[in-house]
Amino acid sequence: MEKKENLKYLLPIRSILFILVFVIGAAITKRNIGDISNWWSIVATVINLVTILILVIVTKKIGSNYWKLINYEKGKTKVKDVVIMSLIVLLVGTSGMYLAGFICYGIIPYSAPMMIAPIPMILAIINIIVLPLTVPFAEDGLYLGCGVNQIKNTYLAILIPAFFYALQHSFIPTLFDGKFIIYRFLSFLPLTIILCWQYHKKKNPVPIMVGHALIEVASVMMILATSISPELYQTMLSM
Repeated sequence: MEKKENLKYLLPIRSILFILVFVIGAAITKRNIGDISNWWSIVATVINLVTILILVIVTKKIGSNYWKLINYEKGKTKVKDVVIMSLIVLLVGTSGMYLAGFICYGIIPYSAPMMIAPIPMILAIINIIVLPLTVPFAEDGLYLGCGVNQIKNTYLAILIPAFFYALQHSFIPTLFDGKFIIYRFLSFLPLTIILCWQYHKKKNPVPIMVGHALIEVASVMMILATSISPELYQTMLSM
């Protein structure tokens, strides 16, 4: 049990990985860190795979497995639960970004341009499947499994994982811009608190994971659109 409880110390790992990848990537390519920010979705996919691998390895070491970590139970989920949670994720996620954009930039709706910037089209096509598929297993596995499930105090079990869950988004992509970091953190904090609270209450990760995957589809579809037509991206920037 002692080893299992230590899993909560993995919560900062994704924030650290994103910072390292972008800083090292900028150094290797000899470019400014902002110039590689459009690669955030590819970096996220790679770090998702690394996170999942870490979770599989550490749970195996404590004599458990990934599915037990997230408290997955086959046949427990109802369709209506998935639909309701998907709508909550979409509504709260969008509202959080709009509110954060207004607080930090005074604009509604504000959209950080690099989040939909074009990348090589073949990568954009691949990422339509891979990013939405890996995000819930990586992020929800970490913050719900190693966070909510590992902290005994009810309030801390919600607030601490929610904090790190939102914080990682401050570095996707990594830009050393205080306003951008705060904007990204505030954008996701309301949603991460709700997700951690809901999971703490129901102990069912499936509706959260499905809703999480669906909202990621919107992001990768926009990136695909601008990757197919860079002119669309330029038009959006001028609006």
